[in-house]
Amino acid sequence: MILPIYTYGQPVLREPTKPIDKDYPELKQLIDDMFDTMYHADGVGLAAPQIGRSIQLVVIDGTPVANDRIECKDFKRVLINPEIVEESHETVTFEEGCLSFPGVHEKVTRPEKIKIRYMNEHFEPQEESLEGFAARIVLHEYEHLQGHVFIDNISAIRRQLNKSKLNNIIKGTTSCSYRIKPLKK
Repeated sequence: MILPIYTYGQPVLREPTKPIDKDYPELKQLIDDMFDTMYHADGVGLAAPQIGRSIQLVVIDGTPVANDRIECKDFKRVLINPEIVEESHETVTFEEGCLSFPGVHEKVTRPEKIKIRYMNEHFEPQEESLEGFAARIVLHEYEHLQGHVFIDNISAIRRQLNKSKLNNIIKGTTSCSYRIKPLKK
């Protein structure tokens, strides 16, 4: 089922999330719905707060960008209760967007490499090192679980330049090709 994506202004996007366990109600269906929602919106990652759930759950599929980003080949993951355990000192700046911020794209500087621990959809512990765009996707989605969003990483001037777009997102007047749940409408 395709779920509405919560957009900028929704309080759930600013809440720190709670860990879940294997008894979380209808978890498999929720994961399937999150993948369907992400694919429908042409995204490569989706965190639970973006569908109104304040839990530590992320779905990722970097396959659509694998032609340009080889590190994203076969990079499809479910991250439950993830934890970033290491970040490189080397950083890379790249333009990002977010399904919760339709029409907003800004350059964000992030670590080039990370190490992450998480549980997969079968609650098997995982640890992996990622770099490049795969690391960027994980870091972007991980921030959602901390109650942060990608525009927190841009300068006050850049946020000011996006103010009218952000206000339109809050008002629900932003044009969008996928189902959203704005703060007002």
